[in-house]
Amino acid sequence: MKMIEQKDLAGSFTLPGKSMTLKRMGYGAMQLAGPGVWGPPRDVNAAIAVLREAVESGVNHIDTSDYYGPHVTNQLIKQALHPYAKDLLIVTKVGARRGPDKSWHHALSRQELIDAVHDNLKNLGLDHLEVVNLRVGGIQEPGEESIEEPLTALIQLKREGLIRHVGLSNISPRQFAEAQAITEIVCVQNFYNVAHRNDDAFIDDLAAQGIAYVPFFPLGGFTPLQSSALDAAAASLDATPMQVALAWLLQRSPNILPIPGTSSIKHLRENLQAARLQIPPEVMADLDVIAAGKAA
Repeated sequence: MKMIEQKDLAGSFTLPGKSMTLKRMGYGAMQLAGPGVWGPPRDVNAAIAVLREAVESGVNHIDTSDYYGPHVTNQLIKQALHPYAKDLLIVTKVGARRGPDKSWHHALSRQELIDAVHDNLKNLGLDHLEVVNLRVGGIQEPGEESIEEPLTALIQLKREGLIRHVGLSNISPRQFAEAQAITEIVCVQNFYNVAHRNDDAFIDDLAAQGIAYVPFFPLGGFTPLQSSALDAAAASLDATPMQVALAWLLQRSPNILPIPGTSSIKHLRENLQAARLQIPPEVMADLDVIAAGKAA
């Protein structure tokens, strides 16, 4: 039984240098791969159904990478959605690779980045990638090393027409400034949620410049968000804690584009419904105590 009827999805945002307008609530494809983001999902048909329902519900921003699986999520996206709707933006990432033991490693050399872009093109069935995020830093936190060398490799691929726009993932404000002096940056994707707010000032600066901020792990990541303040807010709004966490992101700043991921249609619907949730100012203030460490 189909239950689509979402749409709107908490307004829209236009990336710099693009005519495409994105619905602010997107979808992250990482969880479509098997356990540990490795291998195929247990149920390929269910994964395809999630992707199709997301798009049918109005989502036009899908976040992915060819190192998810590896290759698995991009192949699923192609199987489910190709040929792609004109208003669908698929944003991918490069800068990492998977070891045969399922480990994660940096892959920031020129050749590794070239190979990654070509893998994304092949597995998504595209002749160019609209937005490619250069991912640096650690698992969740950025470093402060120079990113000029890998960024230069992506700029060359942009000149060749294989990439249209460049974004950055897991970077610091200093690295953003370094990159912005070299080329146009259309988006930043960092670890951020109602409990982890190191990027508050960074988000405000990006908003002033009209640059999108895409929070990864919006629901807590490897350790799901758990807070008495979040639970209380959810109870007062007749919503789930995760819906409140997503609605908080949408109300935090107009340049924030959440990309919650799931392999379940039930959870997809719950996540998308968060775009309709309005959090009163007093409840927003109550949620601030989570980041301040004043609530369990």
